[in-house]
Amino acid sequence: MYYHKNQNKLLNNLLKQLFHEKDWKSRAEAARQLGFLKDGRATNLLCRALNSEKDPNVVMKIIEAMGNIGDPKATMKIIEKLKEESEKAIVNKYFIINAIEALKKLKDKRALIFIGHYINSEDDELREIAKNAFEIIEPARIIICPYCYTKIDLDSKFCKECGEKLFFK
Repeated sequence: MYYHKNQNKLLNNLLKQLFHEKDWKSRAEAARQLGFLKDGRATNLLCRALNSEKDPNVVMKIIEAMGNIGDPKATMKIIEKLKEESEKAIVNKYFIINAIEALKKLKDKRALIFIGHYINSEDDELREIAKNAFEIIEPARIIICPYCYTKIDLDSKFCKECGEKLFFK
């Protein structure tokens, strides 16, 4: 009972810090600590924080915390942020790596189609982390074409069904 009360108090204090601190470092540290708690009750509030947070460092820590908590409810919110980042003129590679790492921890197959965009990346690190994520989430040797949703051999450069090139920035 004593541990449970302390856990609740710590959770509430960290959430308050995440939403109300002015200093980005304090908000980032609160998100990191929430991930260490691995308390699924924080997932919905972390999703809400992800909607309102502007600082990219804090956003990355929130995504990391979501992965550490391991609640698949966070999958689509992380994918949304991954898509936003991949559409920018200048992409932050480490943001993408952080998001893929979090999705890998969630082991939610809905993430595969988005992670699949990096399987044939020209960047060695992104390509390897995407392949590793596929092996963790779905240990088969296939990817899914993001255009026609056909299952394709992991080493393919083009979709055998629609002919689209399987590489994205």
